[in-house]
Amino acid sequence: MPTILNPYISFRDNAREAMNFYQSVFGGELTLSTFADFQASEDPAEAEKIMHGMLTTTQGLVLMGADTPNSMEYHPGSSISISLSGEDEGELRGFYEKLSADGGSVTVPMEKSPWGDVFGMCTDRYGVAWLVNVNSAQAAPAQ
Repeated sequence: MPTILNPYISFRDNAREAMNFYQSVFGGELTLSTFADFQASEDPAEAEKIMHGMLTTTQGLVLMGADTPNSMEYHPGSSISISLSGEDEGELRGFYEKLSADGGSVTVPMEKSPWGDVFGMCTDRYGVAWLVNVNSAQAAPAQ
């Protein structure tokens, strides 16, 4: 599987509605996971909010989105992150390290995630947010 580049849109409390809308526009298969599904928030008000949504179409389009946790700032209009995912952990870690270095910052360190993949988030020196995910089939065991 090659490395994939696709948009990841942030929402505030309406990711489910938005992702269903995109499915009505593009068709395809929509998967939605809540914060409760992965015990990813200690705030009970966030339990049914979308932690991760992914729309995949037969034409090969992939669109991802999620609700922004209440503890994080949300700025409509600047609500897109770029997601890199694939199986080549060395390549993806290299991208992550380069993006977060030299004026960039680490938001979430690259490490084993609750869903089994190696995952990290960073912001590059230009303010662009990146999500990097190594598919669990190839992800190294947690250290």
